[in-house]
Amino acid sequence: MDNTDATTAFAALSQPTRLDVFRLLIKAGKAGHLSGEMGQLLGVRQNTMSTNLNILLRAGLIRNEREGRAVRYFADMDGIADLINFLLRDCCGGDDEQCAPILQAALCTNECSPKS
Repeated sequence: MDNTDATTAFAALSQPTRLDVFRLLIKAGKAGHLSGEMGQLLGVRQNTMSTNLNILLRAGLIRNEREGRAVRYFADMDGIADLINFLLRDCCGGDDEQCAPILQAALCTNECSPKS
């Protein structure tokens, strides 16, 4: 990942509906969601949802799989890992102890961090 890819990912996440979709897919894990399901859960019209999903797809943050006539979306864990690696590549000058809180926050369940 380079600066251009990272800024594309951040731009995709800088819009509230796309951020909500991304977080919803992160929570869904391997089950993912159909686009229609996400639209209903988030109160977003189909054409708006489609546009937002395409932006997240192009940013490499989500992926999709066709299921007959429907399309299921998932968080793209490889793309997310690339973005996190890009951000933390030179973290703390290689001082593992200094980087530990950042990595711990990323790995914890909700009980680790009261922020949401």
